[in-house]
Amino acid sequence: MFSIPYYITKPYKLTILLVVFIGSYLLPILLLYLFKKLQLIQSFHLPTVEERKFPILFFAFLAILIGKMLFKIALVNDLAVYFIAGGFAMLLVYLFLFKQIKVSIHTLGIGGLIGFIIQLSYTYHQNFLLPLVFLFLIFGLIAKARISLQAHNFNEVILGFVLGVGTQLVLAGVYQNM
Repeated sequence: MFSIPYYITKPYKLTILLVVFIGSYLLPILLLYLFKKLQLIQSFHLPTVEERKFPILFFAFLAILIGKMLFKIALVNDLAVYFIAGGFAMLLVYLFLFKQIKVSIHTLGIGGLIGFIIQLSYTYHQNFLLPLVFLFLIFGLIAKARISLQAHNFNEVILGFVLGVGTQLVLAGVYQNM
């Protein structure tokens, strides 16, 4: 909201922040807790491919729903595309589960954020080099942690990153050419 060249009133900013906070933080935490209570998952770490299927599919549709809600606030279409692209990335992760590939959602997330910042930089002709350098460093730390914890192998970490960046750039490009 600080980088786009449009003025957003305080009520809109509050609405946007509320939708994003509830949809991307509060609901997922509550739903994971509910999934555990209903024994749909055994652990919050979702260690197995089978355990990941339902939550990933659910969160993919939740991200797309958030994006659709944000499209109603015309000033933040870039943010809406960000969430829809994130939802599509999660759908791709879901498809990889059928090949027994456990894509890193952590690197998918940071990759998606990097792709979003690149897209904003391109769209609004602004230099976001410093935030991108910082995010790439964070990506390195996340990737090292996921591999060190043996939660994922190198290919799963890189695949998550590529899916995150790729879906952001592709969907933003499609949206801008519509």
